[in-house]
Amino acid sequence: MAISHFNDLLSEARSQHRPQRLLLVFARAELPDYPDDEQRRRFDEGEGGVLAPTVCADKTPDELEDMGALVKEAQQIGAEWDLFFVAAMDDPGDDDEIQRQLTKMTESLQTGNVGSFIAFDKNGEALSLNG
Repeated sequence: MAISHFNDLLSEARSQHRPQRLLLVFARAELPDYPDDEQRRRFDEGEGGVLAPTVCADKTPDELEDMGALVKEAQQIGAEWDLFFVAAMDDPGDDDEIQRQLTKMTESLQTGNVGSFIAFDKNGEALSLNG
């Protein structure tokens, strides 16, 4: 199944034989430290920048009704974000293992390794990122 929207991912995760856990990392686009003029110009035009993780969460697919529920929950906790990344895994039934995987995911994103994750915008549309 092609995932073009977050709701597609929820549906796919719910259909798996083994219970799933969704790992979510919300991020904001920011200027890098000590930006040059070109980096500043591109950022002001809505391009470039660096991704700074702001909030991490793990959810079972059944804990989220749809993208609207996710946005509402993020608003309730005051999370600031421009996009979010998702990875799915078989639920290990171990909170420590889930936290380890979230930490690894966040570290990967901080170093620009985004290829293993699906990125979504605030409307739940899947994004294609170079990285």
